[in-house]
Amino acid sequence: MSKNALAYTLLVAATFIWSANFIVGKLSTLFQVPPLTLNFYRWFLVWLLLLPFTYKEILTNIPAIKKNIGMFTILGFTGVSVFNSVVYFALNFTQVINAVLMISIIPVIIIFLSSILKIEKFNIFQLLGSIISLVGVLAIISRADFNKILSLSFNQGDLWMLVAVFSWSIYSTLLKKRKLPFKGLTFLQICVTFGLFFLFPQFLGEYLIGKEVVFNKAFFLILAFVAIFPSIFAFYAWNKSVELIGANRSSIFGHLMPLFGAIMAMVIFKERLEMYHLIGAGFIVTGIYLSNRK
Repeated sequence: MSKNALAYTLLVAATFIWSANFIVGKLSTLFQVPPLTLNFYRWFLVWLLLLPFTYKEILTNIPAIKKNIGMFTILGFTGVSVFNSVVYFALNFTQVINAVLMISIIPVIIIFLSSILKIEKFNIFQLLGSIISLVGVLAIISRADFNKILSLSFNQGDLWMLVAVFSWSIYSTLLKKRKLPFKGLTFLQICVTFGLFFLFPQFLGEYLIGKEVVFNKAFFLILAFVAIFPSIFAFYAWNKSVELIGANRSSIFGHLMPLFGAIMAMVIFKERLEMYHLIGAGFIVTGIYLSNRK
């Protein structure tokens, strides 16, 4: 499989899983699972699962970790701690549709951050592709009635989602900058380790104000899903793809999430396939194609 084909396959898989993660994140609020507590347990479980496969490489590369401690601190803070905690927290106050709309502006932010930080230059096709695919996202969310976008009401959950958007944009942009002697899972393990230093105070804060988790079947099912699929598989796939083709070309695949969300709604909630789904999908696919042109 070519480098591009592998990256595209991983990106499609990652965005599909993260689309499901939004639905599961919303379900966790219905079962009254504290959002920051869920995120701490999620990444602590990931840390335990990865440890048997990564500890040897980590121990032999302690000097390289110390040398890049600043970069790992930023990546752990933005990608593991802030982004995920804020998304789960925001879903307590906003609908999934609003959250996905906010996520859709990430590709544009990444393109400009990469250029400003001189990490990766963007070309006219990437900018045009981002705009076209964003139109596709808006078509799906608004059901091809853009007056609905203008009439959307935004609350504190939507404002928190903006924090998540900028956090993930910084994480993805800096991924391309790294040139470290670590394999995918080991790199993820190191980021998780640094992220847990920021997650534990969040968990402790919720516990001290009385937001304790109820250890029931629903919690363990939610925890198992978010730890294995969005955390390990999707993060590995995203990180590997950015390494292969860059942050700009990878980020545009994030616009697949509203499309996948619509498909899941059809399967799970028996919603019908409408013309606006096809229109939106057409714009998204066109935008992705353009953004990957030289």
